[in-house]
Amino acid sequence: MDFALSDDHEFLRRSAHDFLEKEIDLAPLLRPHATVEAADYNETWRKLVALGWPGLIVPEVYGGSGMSCLDLTMIVSEMGRTLAPAPLFGTLAGTWAVLRGGSDMQKQAILSRVASEGFKLALAVSDGDGQSDGSKSDAVAVPADAGFLIEGSKSFVVDAAAADLLVVAAQHEDKRGLFLVDPKQAEVTIELLPWRDTTRQVCGIRFARAKAELLTADDAQAWLWIRDRLLLLLSAESAAGLQTVIATTTDYAKERVAFGKPIGAYQSIKHQLAEMFSAGECANVAVLHAAWALSEDSPLASKSVAMAKSYACDAYVAATHQSIQIFGAIGFTWEMKNHLFFKRARANAEMLGAPPVHRSRVIAMLEREAA
Repeated sequence: MDFALSDDHEFLRRSAHDFLEKEIDLAPLLRPHATVEAADYNETWRKLVALGWPGLIVPEVYGGSGMSCLDLTMIVSEMGRTLAPAPLFGTLAGTWAVLRGGSDMQKQAILSRVASEGFKLALAVSDGDGQSDGSKSDAVAVPADAGFLIEGSKSFVVDAAAADLLVVAAQHEDKRGLFLVDPKQAEVTIELLPWRDTTRQVCGIRFARAKAELLTADDAQAWLWIRDRLLLLLSAESAAGLQTVIATTTDYAKERVAFGKPIGAYQSIKHQLAEMFSAGECANVAVLHAAWALSEDSPLASKSVAMAKSYACDAYVAATHQSIQIFGAIGFTWEMKNHLFFKRARANAEMLGAPPVHRSRVIAMLEREAA
């Protein structure tokens, strides 16, 4: 059995790497109160549209590339490695929601525009307490003459301010449903949140009886499918960001001289770098296995993704902390990129459930299998 990536996967990774290495500049974010707009957030998206990245997971019947989760991981990993500020996460999340929950007419109307025009989406599922898996919701949808009206709020919505269309989880009768909402309505108010990760746009949304259209799928089943794929995105970003942290920290340990020799020659630094490297290898394997399981619709998929999210995010947080320690005082300054990776690591770890939450999920799955 061959566990190596195919030539096509390697080509995807190299292409994404070369493009983002040339285009992404985080320097504008290395100052207090900077936002993604300062780092060519919209211009980068225009370039991604030209490359066809918004349509990566859109089926070919709607004009997209129809890529698998394993294919997608090659590109998302490079986005995480460079912390590229662009509304790709929100668009992928919204695309999966429409793909899983929409009718044929809704899919044709929306996904074809995502693939051909770079139509931007965002998925609003998290409530004010950060929870996204509950049967209740801070937003409520009531029937109206031409669909539904939504009232309430959603928090921690990635890329909402840039979105052309929102997919919103709202309470509907005795269950939660997914709804399409035009963010340009006067009844929709979107505000940027003071999110710790300045390389990502995160928003809060208030709805004052905003017009909405119901997606047809049952939310309880659709959300579990969507969530697994979002967890893969966060895991892939984290594992790849960890690789950048390892590389930059190792380079610095070779160059920084203390007491007449590079600090990387000292055993205490060697041990930390070795720990980071081994964690990085394990995180990468966990992510690739989860991506494969999702691509193959394997029964192992949900468990593999939960394990990848838990391990990769924990390893990323630990490595960014160790990196700042190895850099010393300079690692705490705005002029260095260390804090950008540290903030992304901490934010990814908490989004859609902290690592302990997913470890508990894995234990519960194993107990059910053993019963």
